[in-house]
Amino acid sequence: MSSRTYHPIPAQSKVHGKFILGCFINADSWDHAINRIHRWTAARESRYVCICNVHSLVTARQDKVFHKALINADMATPDGMPIAWMLRQMGFPNQERINGPDLMWNYCQLAERMKEPIFLYGSTPKTLDAIQQKLLDSFPNLLISGTYSPPFRTLTSQEDAEIIDIINNSDARVVFVSLGCPKQELWMAQHRGKINAVMIGVGAAFDYHAGTIKRAPLWMQHHGLEWLHRLYSEPRRLWKRYMVTNSIFIVAAGWQLIAHKLKMSTT
Repeated sequence: MSSRTYHPIPAQSKVHGKFILGCFINADSWDHAINRIHRWTAARESRYVCICNVHSLVTARQDKVFHKALINADMATPDGMPIAWMLRQMGFPNQERINGPDLMWNYCQLAERMKEPIFLYGSTPKTLDAIQQKLLDSFPNLLISGTYSPPFRTLTSQEDAEIIDIINNSDARVVFVSLGCPKQELWMAQHRGKINAVMIGVGAAFDYHAGTIKRAPLWMQHHGLEWLHRLYSEPRRLWKRYMVTNSIFIVAAGWQLIAHKLKMSTT
C-alpha cells in the first residue's frame, strides 16, 4: 500500500462538487480532502465523511433515510471510478477517485506525523487485531487510542451511550467506521454531535488492510474494475448488488449526462 505525501493548502471557503443521482458529491483533490478533514480534527469538530460508490448512490434513490444521511454528510467523496468519471464530465476534468481504503491509509500517515489519535470502530475482534498490527508496522508512532467491535444487532440505548463515552474518553480525533453500506452512514449521521471526532465511513478498508479480503490489482482499481474483482471473489453475495445497481446507475447517469450536455449547449 503506497502513501501519498500530504501538502497543506489554504482553507477554501467554496465547496466544489455536483449532484449525482440526487446526492451531492464533493469534487476535491486528495490534498483538499485530507486538508479539510485535518482542519476539522484540529478544531475538535463532530463531522462525518461518506465514501460514495455506485451502490450507495443507487441505494439512496430507493431509501429516503439513507439518502438523507448522504446529503447531510460534511463531505461525500467519489469512491467508485464511475462517480469520478461523472464529475469529470460535469466540469472537473482532473477528478480522482477518493476511496475508503486509500483515504484511511493516507490519513493515518498524516495522523502519525501530527500525533492525532485515531479510533477503529467496526468489523470483528480478529480483524481489529490484525489491522492494528498492520498499521503499527507501517506507522510505528501512530496513536491508536481504541477499538470497538459492535455486536451484529441493534444496540440498546444504554449500549450506544456506553460506546459514545468510550470513543469520547479515548480522545480520538478521527474515528474510522467499518460497518458496511448503508449501516455505517446511518450510524455516523445518528452520532454527529454526540461523538467529538471526525467519523469516516471506510467500508471494507479494515478487511483490506488486515488482509482478510484481497483487494483488486492496481490496474483494475485504476480502470474502474474493482467491483468486478469483488464480484468474482464473492459471486453469490454480490451478483445482485452489482448487476442490478450497475444497470440502474448506467441508465440514470446516462440521462443525467445528456441533460447536463443539453443545458451546457444552451448557455
